[in-house]
Amino acid sequence: MLKAGIIGGAGYTAGELIRLLLHHPAAEIAFVQSRSSAGKPVSSVHDDLVGDTDLRFTAEVPAEPDVLFLCSGHGESKAFLEKNQFSNSLKIIDLSHDFRLQCPGNDFVYGLPELNRTAICGAQEIANPGCFATAIQLALLPLAAEGLLTDEVHAHAITGSTGAGQQPTDATHFSWRSNNLSIYKPFDHQHLGEIRQSLRQLQPGFGHAVNFLPVRGDFTRGIFASAYTRCEATEIQLNDLYRTFYANAPFTKIADENPSLKQVVNTNKCLVYLEKHEDKILVISLIDNLLKGASGQAVQNMNLMFGLPETTGLGLKAAAF
Repeated sequence: MLKAGIIGGAGYTAGELIRLLLHHPAAEIAFVQSRSSAGKPVSSVHDDLVGDTDLRFTAEVPAEPDVLFLCSGHGESKAFLEKNQFSNSLKIIDLSHDFRLQCPGNDFVYGLPELNRTAICGAQEIANPGCFATAIQLALLPLAAEGLLTDEVHAHAITGSTGAGQQPTDATHFSWRSNNLSIYKPFDHQHLGEIRQSLRQLQPGFGHAVNFLPVRGDFTRGIFASAYTRCEATEIQLNDLYRTFYANAPFTKIADENPSLKQVVNTNKCLVYLEKHEDKILVISLIDNLLKGASGQAVQNMNLMFGLPETTGLGLKAAAF
């Protein structure tokens, strides 16, 4: 059995990760670290796990596991790894933004299996993609692979409140979020960097703008993303292209009919649907932000890193919030 450790275990993504690992047939949780909740039962914070585990949060790292998941806030993963020393055999999966962008000295492999499956299988360190980035990239990667991104891309995505984390803010409490919508970080969201990076990986000459409008939705989980751009290929050609590109991707499916968000919530699926409107292609991409957009994809990456079937432990229904 693989021994897994979790750093920053009190947040939403950590709660989903704990649930997945508790039921994973080839892994067991060695410890769950949280400075803010040290000593408390894990189920006192993640109350959907009542009766499922007797684990308690620890303040430190009691022993080196086989794989370490970093679920702390952005900026904290890098600081944690600078402060703590581990053996070269430890595999690390970071769910923060800290290592997603390529730069000198960064050995983390960008962990989008539909893009980098071979590299992930041989990786020691994985940077798990952002939730918006996952949905939008899966909408656009087949076009980039064929060099079909020849104009600006316009993307719009609505996310559930869990995407903002467990710590309450002015824009996440119920009385503000319910029956409400708002745009935030228009055109400069932090996930744009990794989106552009992946598109250029497949289409090196891509230099057009990706115009992204992120929206806070009045629901708890899920991302409804849509993107459109000019494209000369026919709808039949595009459907064939997308089905071929994702033929070996067990969680990314091409929908025959315009999908709805509830079809992916509480799953590790991404549903992609496309239509041609005159000279434009419209692509809809739907994921659960806590699963395919975070913890489910992290377990998917763990499976690949340790030579397990990619889908292992990812067929369970998620927590109902």
